[in-house]
Amino acid sequence: MLRRLETGPRGLTDAEAALRLAEVGENTVPELRTPSWARRCLRGVRDPFTAVLLVLGLVSAAVASWSTAAVILALVAVSCVLRASGEHRADRSMATLRDLVAGTATVVRRGEGGESSREIPVTELVPGDVIRLGPGDRVPADVRLLRSRGLTVHQAALTGETEPVPKAVEEGPGPPAEGPFAESHLCFQGSGVATGSATAVVLATGARTRLGATYRPGAGAPPEGTAFDRSVHGISWVLIRFMLLTPPLVLMAGAALRGRGLETLPFAVAVAVGLTPEMLPVIVTTCLARGAARLARRHDVIVKRLPALHDLGATDVLCVDKTGTLTQDRPVVVRSLDPAGRDDPDVLRWAAVAAWWTLQLAELPAPDALDEALLEAAGPVGEEYDGVGAVPFDPVRRLATAVVRGPDLGTRTVVVKGAVEDVLERCEIASQERARLLALAARESDAGLRLLALATGRRPAGPRDRDRGPADEHGLTFRGFVTFQDALAPTAAEAVRALTARGVSVRILTGDHPATAARVCRDLGLEPGEVQVAADVLGDTDGAGLAAVGPGPVVVARCTPDDKVRVVAALRAAGHTVGFLGDGVNDVPALRAADVGIAPRDAVDVARESADVVLAAKDLTAIGHAVTAGRYSSGNIASYLRVTLSSNLGNVLAMLAAGLLLPFLPMLPAQVLVQNLCFDAAQFAFAYDRPGAAALRRPAGLRPWAFLRFITGFGVLNAIADLATFGILALALHGSGRVADETVFHSAWFTENLLTQALVMLLLRTGRRLAEGRAPGPLGWSATALAAVGLLLPPSPLGAALGLTALPAAYHFLLTAVLALYALSLLAARAWYERRERWPGGLGTPRRRLYSCAKWQPSTSVRAAACVLCRRRKT
Repeated sequence: MLRRLETGPRGLTDAEAALRLAEVGENTVPELRTPSWARRCLRGVRDPFTAVLLVLGLVSAAVASWSTAAVILALVAVSCVLRASGEHRADRSMATLRDLVAGTATVVRRGEGGESSREIPVTELVPGDVIRLGPGDRVPADVRLLRSRGLTVHQAALTGETEPVPKAVEEGPGPPAEGPFAESHLCFQGSGVATGSATAVVLATGARTRLGATYRPGAGAPPEGTAFDRSVHGISWVLIRFMLLTPPLVLMAGAALRGRGLETLPFAVAVAVGLTPEMLPVIVTTCLARGAARLARRHDVIVKRLPALHDLGATDVLCVDKTGTLTQDRPVVVRSLDPAGRDDPDVLRWAAVAAWWTLQLAELPAPDALDEALLEAAGPVGEEYDGVGAVPFDPVRRLATAVVRGPDLGTRTVVVKGAVEDVLERCEIASQERARLLALAARESDAGLRLLALATGRRPAGPRDRDRGPADEHGLTFRGFVTFQDALAPTAAEAVRALTARGVSVRILTGDHPATAARVCRDLGLEPGEVQVAADVLGDTDGAGLAAVGPGPVVVARCTPDDKVRVVAALRAAGHTVGFLGDGVNDVPALRAADVGIAPRDAVDVARESADVVLAAKDLTAIGHAVTAGRYSSGNIASYLRVTLSSNLGNVLAMLAAGLLLPFLPMLPAQVLVQNLCFDAAQFAFAYDRPGAAALRRPAGLRPWAFLRFITGFGVLNAIADLATFGILALALHGSGRVADETVFHSAWFTENLLTQALVMLLLRTGRRLAEGRAPGPLGWSATALAAVGLLLPPSPLGAALGLTALPAAYHFLLTAVLALYALSLLAARAWYERRERWPGGLGTPRRRLYSCAKWQPSTSVRAAACVLCRRRKT
C-alpha cells in the first residue's frame, strides 16, 4: 500500500505534499450547489400547474385577450417568487446548521532533520500523508492503520452503530467485510476516536472518500418522483385533457348551430380559462410556505423543499431506527443477578466500585457509557475503598480491571468486568457450571438485554500493588451479571400512539435482534403489531409482507443499510407514501429513496443535505407536529381544488349547454373574466383556513382518479343548478317562449354563479361543517364578500359598464329557492361521499380491504392489496 501511494512510514515531504494538493485538490466534502434565484424561479415554471397557466396566458395573448393574459402571467410570477423565497429561507437556515469536519490534523512530514509532527488544516491533507490519531480526534480522511494500540472508533454517523468499533493493524488480506465500513484495518472520514491511539496513512481525501461519495446528487433518488410529484402530474393531465377538449367543443357548437365560428374564439378561450384554477400555484405555494414558516418558528423544524410538507401530510408509513427515537443513545441498568439468576444488589455495588476507580485512575478521555450507567444506578459508591490500580476496557481483551484496598490492609481485591466468555475464562469454575452460566446469559440476551459479567479475587498486599492488573486475572470467583438496555425516550410512546391514531403506521428498522426491538416496544407500553426479520420479508420479491398495516408499530429486525432501501422501495411499490428518519451516512440511500427524508439537526452533514426536512432533535414528537402541519396545508390545497374545479366544471358544462340552446352567448367574455377574478380573489382565503380536526385523522393526498370522480359528480350537480336557473329565467321572466333580454339573462346568471360558488366554498371545505358552530374565519368572511359582490355589482355603475343590470324582485325569490335546493343537494352528496370515500383524509384516501385471490374484484378505490392467504399482491 505504501509503495502504491509512493510514500513511507515517515510520510511525505512538504514539497511532495504541495504537488499532490495541486493535483487532487483540497480535502473537503463537496457541498450541494445552492441554486441562484433565476434557477429557482425557472424550476417553479417547470411545475405542471404553473406550466398549464403559462400556456393559457400565452394563448390569451395570442387572441388579443390582454387583460386575461396579464392576470394569468402575474399569478405565475407571484407563484414562482413565493416558492423561490421559501426555498431560499430554508437554504439559509441549513447553512447555519452545517458543521465542518475537524479543523486540524496531526501529520508526520519528512525533512532534512528527519521526521517531525505538526498540526495542519485538514483541507491540506493528501493521499500518502501519515497522520497520528488520539482519543477525541476526528478521522479527517479515509486511512489505513500502520500502528495502533487499543484503538476504538465511533462510527455511528456512518453505520448507526452506537458502540465503539475496535480497529487494529492487518498485515495480510483479511476475511471479506460485511459492509462498506466494516474493514477493521481502515478508519473512515466522519468517524471519531473513542479510545487508544494510532498512526495511519491517508488513502483518499475529499470526494474520493466513502463519505464524499454519498454526496453525489441524485444517488438513490426515486426515479418516479415523490408523492407530491405523482399527484401533481396526475391532476395536471386531468386538467389538460379538459382544457384541450373544451375550446373545440365551443367553437364547433357555435359554428354548427349559429354560424359563429371565429366570433366565439374569445369566448372559447375564456371558458378554458374559467375551467383552470388560476390561483392554484399561488394557493399551493402560500399554504406550504405558511406551514413551513410556522413549523420553523414554533417547533424549530426546517422544511428544505416546500412540496415535502405535502408529502408529510400524505405519509401513511414512517420508517425509523430504534436508537434515538424509541430509545436514547445511552444504556441504563435493568437488573443485577447472582450466578443462580436471582437479584443481587451486591453484584451492582462491586461493578460500580470498579467503574468508579477506573474513572479515577485510568485517565480516560471520556467516561465509558456502561460505567456511567453503573454509577448512576448504584449511587455514591467506591470512596469507601482506596484505589490501587486500574486497566481500562480493552476491545481486544474485552475486559476492564480495577484493584482496590478495603478495611483489611493486608489484602487487595481484584474486580474484573467485561464480556461473559472472557470473564468466565478467568474464573475457577467447572465445565458444567460454565455451560449453565453461558445458557443463562444467552437467555438474557435473547430477551433483548446486554450483559456485563463480574468476577472478583483477593490478593495479598505487596510492593507490586501498583502493577497489579492483567497478571492477577486468574483464579477468580464469579459473582454474577449486570444487565443493561438503552434508556427509553420519554416521549416515544405517546408520539407513536399519536401517529398511529392519525393513520401513520410506524416501521422500526433496526439491526438488533428481533427480541431486543420487541422488548423496547413493550417497555414503552406499545404492543408491536408484528416482528419481522428483514431477510424473510424481503425474500418475497413483491414485498407484500411489508405492506400489512397493523394496530401497533411493526418491527423489521436484522436490517442492513441496503435492506432499509429495499424496505422503503417495497412500501412505495405497494402504494404507500413513505417517510424515513435517518441520521447517518448509511441512511442516505434510504433518505433519498423515500417520499420524504427526515434528519435531525445533529445528523452527519451528508444526511442533513439529503433530507427534505430537518428536525431540532431526533424526536418523534417533532415529526408529529410536522405531519399535522402537512395535513393542514394539504387539506387547504385539497379544499381549493375540490371547490374550484367542481364549480368551474359545472359552469363550463352549463355554458356549453346554453351555447346550444340560446341564440346569444350565455355570458360575455368580460363578464366571465370578472366573475373568475372575483372567485379567485375570494378563494385566496383557503391559504389561511384552518381545517377541522377530521382533516388530521388520516393521511391527506391528492389522488387523481378519485379526484376526477369527485369533481365530475359535484360538477354535474353544479351544472344542474345552473340549468335550473336557465329554466326559471325562460319560464318565469319571459314565459315559455324565446328568452329575448340578454342583459337580464347575463345579470341573473352572473349573480347565481357567485352565490353558488360562495355556498360551495363553505360546504365542501375539508373536515369542517357549518354545524360545528365556530367563528366564520377568513374563509367565511371571504364567501360572504363574494355573495355580496354577486348581489350588489349588477345594479352598480361598474355593472352597467360590464353589460349587467338590476334584476327584477321576483327573480330573487326564485333564486333563493334554487339555492336552498342546491345547498340541500350538496349536503346530501357530501354525506354520501363521506361514507363511501372517507372524506376527511383528503381526496380519495384509499380504503383498506382484505382480499383473497378467489374473491378478488378490481376496484378503482383500492390502489393495492395483498391476498390474505398466499400474500400475492393485486394492483
